[in-house]
Amino acid sequence: MARSVRLAFDIGGTFTDIVLDLDGRMVSTKVLTTPDAPERGALEGIAAVLAEAGVTPPELTLLVHGTTLATNAIIERKGAKTALVTTAGFRDSLEMAYENRFEQYDMYIEKPAPLVPRRLRFTVQERLNARGQPLVPLDEAAVAALAAPLREAGIEAVAVGFLHSYANDAHERRAAALLAEALPGVRITLSSEVCPEIREYERLSTAVANAYVQPLMASYLVALERALGAFGVACPMFLMTSGGGLTTFETAARFPIRLVESGPAGGAILAASLAGELGLGRILSFDMGGTTAKICLIDEAAPQKSRFFEVDRRYRFVKGSGLPVRIPVIEMVEIGAGGGSIAAVDATRRIVVGPDSAGAAPGPACYGRGGTEPTVTDADVVLGRIAADGFAGGRLTLDATAAAAAIGRSVGTPLGLDVATAAYGVAEIVEENMASAARVHAVERGKSLEGRVMIAFGGAAPLHAARVAEKLGIDTVLVPASAGVGSAVGFLRAPIAFEGVRSLYLRLSAFDAGAVNAAVEALVAEATAEVRRGAPDAPLIATLTADMRYRGQGHEVVVPLPLEPFEPGHAPTLRAAFEARYAALYGRTIPGLDIEVLTWTVSVSTPVVPVVPATEAGPAIDARSVGTRPIHDPATERFVGVPLYDRAALAPGARVTGPSVIAEAQTTTIVTRGFDAAVDRAGHLRLTRKER
Repeated sequence: MARSVRLAFDIGGTFTDIVLDLDGRMVSTKVLTTPDAPERGALEGIAAVLAEAGVTPPELTLLVHGTTLATNAIIERKGAKTALVTTAGFRDSLEMAYENRFEQYDMYIEKPAPLVPRRLRFTVQERLNARGQPLVPLDEAAVAALAAPLREAGIEAVAVGFLHSYANDAHERRAAALLAEALPGVRITLSSEVCPEIREYERLSTAVANAYVQPLMASYLVALERALGAFGVACPMFLMTSGGGLTTFETAARFPIRLVESGPAGGAILAASLAGELGLGRILSFDMGGTTAKICLIDEAAPQKSRFFEVDRRYRFVKGSGLPVRIPVIEMVEIGAGGGSIAAVDATRRIVVGPDSAGAAPGPACYGRGGTEPTVTDADVVLGRIAADGFAGGRLTLDATAAAAAIGRSVGTPLGLDVATAAYGVAEIVEENMASAARVHAVERGKSLEGRVMIAFGGAAPLHAARVAEKLGIDTVLVPASAGVGSAVGFLRAPIAFEGVRSLYLRLSAFDAGAVNAAVEALVAEATAEVRRGAPDAPLIATLTADMRYRGQGHEVVVPLPLEPFEPGHAPTLRAAFEARYAALYGRTIPGLDIEVLTWTVSVSTPVVPVVPATEAGPAIDARSVGTRPIHDPATERFVGVPLYDRAALAPGARVTGPSVIAEAQTTTIVTRGFDAAVDRAGHLRLTRKER
């Protein structure tokens, strides 16, 4: 029987994580990301993992990749030179946005700049009504005349977004054909393809963002595919999408905007899978890497999903301060709180941490690669939480002296604090930032944090998880096996999937079953075709949801519906489904109002990778320490020697009393004074709060 050799790699802002699953045996490593050529660092890590496992590239049976390249291109404004072609009179829709202020009383508010400046936004005469019926024909001569100024401006990508094209894409397709003929080599994105939904600003923003990153992502994916091929990889290759599914390189090159939350989605998939494996009902997923921290709420082994996401929030992550995109995405909050997040003292003599990050180059001061600004990792080194040797699986020796100097110079001296106290202040601030983000995220979604289990993974999360849990009143923290490369592990548990969406407005009082059936059948065919690119023979699972609201409301509720042909008399069934969902969210329904349906969504995927349930640890085993490590104790303001354990040597059932340190190749778990820890039969580390 042929063995299963599956590999996943996640390119983050600071580290690239690689995981090899060899018939259930995990081999992993972390390497510093190479920002100038991300594939170079990835191939270095892949070669190391394969060598350690004794596997050759041709033996790989599956490869999955996740990357932040698309997100970084938007945040750093390093995408393609992009133009927008839109309906006459709508040139400034991108700039007008929602016509509101996300911080009403801030006189110096900084709104996100459009990806396409006004001089590169062009209009042509054409007009459709909301039902897709032509009111003004497309001025083809005007479209053809745009070729000269676009060519002269050196445009690399064009987004075409006409009013109401979600209802009829004929004008967009004709304009694209004319532009493609006149501008060979220029990539063209149609809003009706990338986001066929109502609300022109969000549709235009999504189309522009897709166009902006498409040349970069397409060339990167081609280069990566060639490099992997030259390396000897010949297996099927997929990319992780923001919605928690896998897609082919070909589809990713067409819709690269769907990759903006690629890595974090893998972490949420891992947490959801573990929740099902361990029978945990309510989870707080906590993923902290080198650049950001991601928090996701998971109920009944299913992360919350959305079709709205904001990239590059400029105002301390305030909602409305970023660039909106409508894509399938796992709903989470992401803040600039990673190991590389830079600490400083502001004008009011407060310690602030992030959102700026030292990244991989130059990295934290302790990396010894030219970085001089203090980071969270530097603070952890000063506090004794991270050992100077053996960092990132022994690939990097840290400079503790440089870390202390950076903390003292930028934080300690301005506040008159010794280095250890300054480092403790940095740690406390970043932990409070993460706890606050979790509280706000829960409140905004009508959820409670009480009774949840925290699942902590990523290179930095286990260092801070126990303290964040104390702040949130959470009693149990789970640090999974291979926690340091958790997102990459999640990639290997994700299904191949695609989500098709289309706006088709109707009222239940005038329900048109034929029109709905035709739209849903088209979506099923579209999504199935995309999944079949990567899974020609696998069984498929399809689901249907509709975005519905009471007439007169401004926003919708996502309502799950059975995927079967509708009959003319099915309007009461849809009403019952909507009102059940509405009541679950708002505690009431509104009698006597008609109900509107705006958008229909079909998701098609392969089955989720099955997971063998794990049981609790057996009889307690006394864990044997491998020494002690001095850790800063804030209660006494001194360094106290605590037991140090090697996680790889902890057998199932091993019990550890806090305070203690549990070290492993890709991360370190700090068991605070208020927690004890135990290893379950699957090798997961469970921290449980002591009796208060």
